[in-house]
Amino acid sequence: MDSAALRDFAGRYTKAWCSQNATSVAAFFSEAGSLRVNDGEPAVGRDAITAIAQGFMTAFPDLEVLMDDVEEHPDRTVYRWTLVGTHSGPGGSGHRVRISGFEVWRFGADGLIAESRGQFDNNEYQRQLQHGLQSAGEE
Repeated sequence: MDSAALRDFAGRYTKAWCSQNATSVAAFFSEAGSLRVNDGEPAVGRDAITAIAQGFMTAFPDLEVLMDDVEEHPDRTVYRWTLVGTHSGPGGSGHRVRISGFEVWRFGADGLIAESRGQFDNNEYQRQLQHGLQSAGEE
């Protein structure tokens, strides 16, 4: 995939995360693709990936994902993002969250994500869920 196509793919992936349509996120993955968040078990297959995306979308009804960067490497692609939203879904804290992270993608022969290994600072995420951004003097 050339640079322009990769940036376009990443931009459409970002929009899918903002759409409140979890199936649209899963459509960027190969049929047997996988998504791992931090050290959790990988979600394998589009149904499992849809469930992961839906979890974030439900927890953050105003979810916005920003594409910070996409980097090409010979054996992988790194997609850098920032998640912004209010934890106001069922059982939510009502606190605003802003957390950055990245996904390391490996593409399949079909041009879709075969494997994504996502990473973000879970301690900071948990702190923001409990106390919000303003306790850290942010936003």
